[in-house]
Amino acid sequence: MVPTSIRDYPEWHLGRQNYALWYLEINDQKIVDYLDALHAHFSEFLLEPNSRQYHITLFICGFLTHETELYSDDFSLSELEQQREILRKENFPSFQLKIGSVDSFSSALFVQIQDTENILSQIRQKLGLVSNEIAALEYCPHITLGLYKNVYSSDLILHKISELPVQYKHVEFDLKIEHLTFGYYQAQTLQGKLYPSQHLFLGDSCCN
Repeated sequence: MVPTSIRDYPEWHLGRQNYALWYLEINDQKIVDYLDALHAHFSEFLLEPNSRQYHITLFICGFLTHETELYSDDFSLSELEQQREILRKENFPSFQLKIGSVDSFSSALFVQIQDTENILSQIRQKLGLVSNEIAALEYCPHITLGLYKNVYSSDLILHKISELPVQYKHVEFDLKIEHLTFGYYQAQTLQGKLYPSQHLFLGDSCCN
């Protein structure tokens, strides 16, 4: 497993601050408690501090700018408005996801997300009509539990997963999604909190 260094990353942010994305909030307390229990089980391997809320990344937009875009990973407010308009016209209904098992990327521990209706891909396709996503080529919906703080063997992590208490193995929670969230985090703060900026309510969900 690949550790994350605790440092500023000026070669990435180039002095810019707000890194924007569309994401799905996790507000169901039962699910939050479950994720907290998982995080505690693996805490010896995970980088701290971590103040970022549990969430499912939907589409990574880039660095939010109020001015002319200078870099390929800048994202303007006009592009945001175009994305919102496309989503409004599409009028996606509210939907459900399933939260599944613990798994691992090379740099992070995560919980799998099952999207049986493939609706996340449909929403992402619409968002991608406006701007190219700033991300890896293959999208894998998940909830990050934490980044690794040191180099660990995959066998060690798999063994720790196998030691999960029985009540946390093969658990599936249904997560109802009634709105999408556009927000950002501050690029200079590693694992800093997410700041929700706008909500886009789905279908016949409440639209306050």
